[in-house]
Amino acid sequence: MRVLAAMSGGVDSAVAAARAVDAGHDVVGVHLALSTTPGTLRTGSRGCCSKEDAGDARRAADVLGIPFYVWDFADRFKEDVIDDFVESYAAGHTPNPCLRCNEKIKFAALADRAVALGFDALATGHYARLDDGVLRRAVDAGKDQSYVLGVLTADQLARAMFPVGDTPKERIRAEAAERGLAVANKPDSHDICFIPSGDTRAFLGARIGVRPGRVVDARSGAVLAEHEGVHGFTVGQRKGLGIAGPGADGRPRYVTAIEPDTGTVKVGTAEDLKVWAISAERAVWTSGAAPAGPVECVVQVRAHGGVAAAVAEPTGTGLEVTLREPLTGVATGQAVVLYRPDTGGDVVLGSGTIVGTGTAATSR
Repeated sequence: MRVLAAMSGGVDSAVAAARAVDAGHDVVGVHLALSTTPGTLRTGSRGCCSKEDAGDARRAADVLGIPFYVWDFADRFKEDVIDDFVESYAAGHTPNPCLRCNEKIKFAALADRAVALGFDALATGHYARLDDGVLRRAVDAGKDQSYVLGVLTADQLARAMFPVGDTPKERIRAEAAERGLAVANKPDSHDICFIPSGDTRAFLGARIGVRPGRVVDARSGAVLAEHEGVHGFTVGQRKGLGIAGPGADGRPRYVTAIEPDTGTVKVGTAEDLKVWAISAERAVWTSGAAPAGPVECVVQVRAHGGVAAAVAEPTGTGLEVTLREPLTGVATGQAVVLYRPDTGGDVVLGSGTIVGTGTAATSR
């Protein structure tokens, strides 16, 4: 089988490519150039896609003895990931750029080019498992990336390979060292790859500008502070609200809602954050077809955390989720990913993009 191995320059994708070679596949390595200014996209363990990363990927390919290419996807990445990220925050949402990159770049644009060039599969260093097209969590729960892969369709999963998902990260590093790969001890990338400074608010402010608004008490409507734009906030946020200390009751305050049209950021107590219902659009079902009716499931609303038992019901192109127990910090723009409860929450059923939340009785 001809396999295109996406090589980011990190240890996981290098070992994934090596394992594809060991399996007897005809492997070609490719590094994605995702920035028009690649020298600016790495600061220590932050960022990716830099010239340093391209060089590390090339050296790994040399050790493995496979052909290696760099493909320029910078324009597509800017449009589908960075611009989408900025526009979503400007609209008061909280997007996940890694999820969008998988959906639009790696398993769409890149995979489509691979198929056009005669490759049978795309191998990546994601921590997840595939069993006959069924997407499962990784063995290493701390590194599991099934959440950010939950947007993939059945067709995309059918031509994907995740060779490292059955192994703990510590063992992957040891294997890389045994293979003589120089990236064995390279730090993992953290935060958002295209914001190497880690300062998301400054990144967004430079692109969105000042859009003044108010921070108000969610219950009384009292104005507590002024702000320079809703892009500086996300639901569940506790710090950086611009208000002096906790509320009159002595309890901390959190962002409970964002209204981009009026520039209003509402804050309340931890109790006000509890969500019992989720509405989502752009539903994707990993089997290729939506279930005929409501399904019991376990839902996850963040890359690491935010898990609860629930019932999900397809609604045309979307889905409605009723939670068995409340979740907090659920923001529009995030994905809600559904897992099968009879597998211990291991198998991914599908996903949707959150467009609304509510209590058991009402919808916000």
